[in-house]
Amino acid sequence: MSKLILTQEVDGLGAAGDVVDVKNGFARNYLVPQGFAVAWSANGQKQVEQLRAARAARELATIEEARDLKLRLENVRVRLEAKAGREGRLFGAVKPADIAEAVAAAGIGQIDRKRIVIADPIKVTGDHKALLKVHPDVVAEITLQVIAAK
Repeated sequence: MSKLILTQEVDGLGAAGDVVDVKNGFARNYLVPQGFAVAWSANGQKQVEQLRAARAARELATIEEARDLKLRLENVRVRLEAKAGREGRLFGAVKPADIAEAVAAAGIGQIDRKRIVIADPIKVTGDHKALLKVHPDVVAEITLQVIAAK
């Protein structure tokens, strides 16, 4: 087992600044090369505590902003244009980055594509749902209207 410090949020594992124990291969082949984690050290533990304190302060300051963003997202249907065939089948699938761009184009604000969760791949035009982890305690449901690009 390898002890690592996460540098960013990893689904199912933890948030930035968390110390986790993972199998050596997962650490060596995925987390460290992708920049999601660094090796744990006693000196790094001090940095972890500083990161946690800073994150806690930011979360307290932003929970109201997160709730406000959630309300704005849930009260708007976000239009997203994608290339599609005659019967509404998309050429490819809608990606989280596409949703983030559509939300920004709708004037709601910038959101991190890494926090968007799509339950089922979106491969046809029509209305779809996606989740946005706005804050650790706040999850917004985004309503997407996928239309064929002209």
